[in-house]
Amino acid sequence: MNYYSLNHKAPITSFKDAVIKGLAPDKGLYFPESITPLPQTFWDNIDNLSYAEIAFQAINQFVSPEIPEDTLKTIVEETLSFDFPVVKLNDNISTLELFHGPTMAFKDVGARFMARCLGYFNENNSNEVTVLVATSGDTGGAVANGFLGVKGVNVVILYPSGKVSDIQEKQLTTLGENIRALEVNGTFDDCQAMVKKAFLDESLISKMQLTSANSINVARWLPQLFYFIFAYKQLHNQHKNIVFSVPSGNFGNICAGIMAQQLGLPIKHFVASNNANNVVTRYLISKLYEPKPSVQTISNAMDVGAPSNFIRVQEIYKNDFKALKNNLSSYSFTDNETKDAMLEIYNNFNYVADPHGAVGYLGCKTYLKDNPDAHCVFLETAHPTKFLDVVEEVIKEEQVLPKQIQSVMGKEKESTVISTYDELKEFLLS
Repeated sequence: MNYYSLNHKAPITSFKDAVIKGLAPDKGLYFPESITPLPQTFWDNIDNLSYAEIAFQAINQFVSPEIPEDTLKTIVEETLSFDFPVVKLNDNISTLELFHGPTMAFKDVGARFMARCLGYFNENNSNEVTVLVATSGDTGGAVANGFLGVKGVNVVILYPSGKVSDIQEKQLTTLGENIRALEVNGTFDDCQAMVKKAFLDESLISKMQLTSANSINVARWLPQLFYFIFAYKQLHNQHKNIVFSVPSGNFGNICAGIMAQQLGLPIKHFVASNNANNVVTRYLISKLYEPKPSVQTISNAMDVGAPSNFIRVQEIYKNDFKALKNNLSSYSFTDNETKDAMLEIYNNFNYVADPHGAVGYLGCKTYLKDNPDAHCVFLETAHPTKFLDVVEEVIKEEQVLPKQIQSVMGKEKESTVISTYDELKEFLLS
């Protein structure tokens, strides 16, 4: 598979080079040259396929021929070493739990897949690669865990000081080895801007090989399409009109779901559920795409004012606003509404949702008002104990920490505080 830049001013490149570069030389995101739907026999036979078999068939066209099939099968099996259960709340709403991996967040899938791809590409390479990543919360921990100890790969994670949860911070600042954390005086948008600037700094990239593990990287973004298909496998025999409500920040996750739909996944609609950072909600009303500085909310992983991946969503629909709007709705919710939803989910269904999942639940409820025949699945993107203060304050119930969280709580944070791009550059060169 070849990839092109969405800015259309860079050479066509391979999957391998797209993964290693992360961002195209013209600042554009890479996108596959073609998307071939899976044969109908795949969907007809899905009940008989394992998750690893589903994932292999779904991703193979996007990585071939750079990764041989036997190697890809191993990568997929190692990536998917945990479960993806769908939990039914009522006849119209279910949740897809994506928090059963090592860092208890949906980003474990993309981070583990990318780490193994990069490890394969780098196994006979004497040059080190530095993975540079910005995080608004869960990306950092997932990337740190996924790349820990990978030969020839160093990881540098930028995160906004005071704007991630205590547990999220522990997960990205306590591993050591080849993982380094930079605590930025600013917002996630500031972190992301620094990362993008680094990729375009000739005086830096001439001295070191940089790549990104944010969802701008195709190897982090594309494997997220797996679990939309896994959910369909679990639900299709009971429900016809399946809709996904995706808590959305940088829009990589929902874009991957739409890619699954392009592969033939029989899904009725997608809902992008936003917090107060609602640039896409406003765009679908006004047709004006106006990124704004991010604001801090209790669903911090979605605190993104300029979602990088939305341009990929637009590309899928060939920048046809009507076609996009026919398949994508978006709603925005406040922190107070989110807390009310968390309490409602707990009281009505005896289910503990994290703030991001609660925003997805609100998206389901809003969509179902006008579409009562649908079955809406909201993504529970992180374990609720990763947001312990908010969850326990809302539901008034002490939560037991799972072993993945307990394992980092007693460790000492190690981070370097920076405020400017020049400080980042100096750190990387040192």
